[in-house]
Amino acid sequence: NIVSSLKAPVEGKHLILNGHMDVFPAGTGEGWSQDPWGGELVDGRIYGRGACDMKAGTAASVYAYTVLKEYISGLKGSVTLTAVSDEESGGRLGAGWLVENIPETIGDCCINGEPSSPYTIRFGEKGILWITVTVRSKGGHGAYPHLSENPIKIAAKIITDLEKLNETPVNYPTNLRKAIDEGRAEAERALGPGGADVMSRLSVNIGTITGGVKINVIPRECSFELDLRLPPGLSKEAVLPLVQEIVDKYPGASYEETRYDGPLWSPPDGEMAEIMRANSRLLGIDPKPIVSLGGSDLKFWRSLGVPSYYYGPMNRGMGTVDEYVEVEEYLHIVKVHLLSAYDYLMG
Repeated sequence: NIVSSLKAPVEGKHLILNGHMDVFPAGTGEGWSQDPWGGELVDGRIYGRGACDMKAGTAASVYAYTVLKEYISGLKGSVTLTAVSDEESGGRLGAGWLVENIPETIGDCCINGEPSSPYTIRFGEKGILWITVTVRSKGGHGAYPHLSENPIKIAAKIITDLEKLNETPVNYPTNLRKAIDEGRAEAERALGPGGADVMSRLSVNIGTITGGVKINVIPRECSFELDLRLPPGLSKEAVLPLVQEIVDKYPGASYEETRYDGPLWSPPDGEMAEIMRANSRLLGIDPKPIVSLGGSDLKFWRSLGVPSYYYGPMNRGMGTVDEYVEVEEYLHIVKVHLLSAYDYLMG
């Protein structure tokens, strides 16, 4: 992790610029049209693993910090750059470690450039609730199904029942509900068709399932991992009883919570959100505040009450082959970050 700070001669607000340097694996590079580690510029696009997630955003923070150094004598307050590791694995050893051990990494506001699209500013993110469900039976020979329940069949029924969690009612705070409703069109554009609906409700994903040793054997055990994403206004205290109710219907079934990061958000109309919107408007785009579907390192600052927002390029190939960032889009993000940081430190 890299930390660097600049202090103006006049007291004022403390801004944190954050970005992560780690990226997903690229494997062997099979399926890529360009070298995943080449950073090739082709037809106005920069290709490579991490191009949009989030080397472009981190570069925007570094550039903004570099320019601010030249003007720091005329600004107020201070700015700290945090370029971190471990975000793709939860961030505990990166941003999480910094805010617990390095006091200068905690400020009055934090911004980063995670992929979001120039049309949306992410003021919050859904919570993460991971659960492992296990079904056990005595097992037996596949030709004798009357002698033992089949854990895989039971797991399939539980998975079907868990889909009902998608309909869990959400009590959004009023100002969040307003922002989410007003940003639906931009959310669809940034997240893809159906994204606005997923943003505003709980979502269910089965990430892994394990069970069975041979085709003609009734397995003794089957387990699967459940990934629930909770929107602001919904907590695990409201969701776990619903999971318990479903699992309890099936003998031999149990569950274990393996991770929980609650949903966190900053005011959608907060000072920095308005500054970023104003600067983007100057460049021809009026971004709307929305909630992120995935998690980010901003959770560490939000959990401390630090207003935090991210504004970055579109998600183009994040985590898959031919990840890239549009140069024009990237330069827009750089300008908005620099102008917004400057305006914030002038106040």
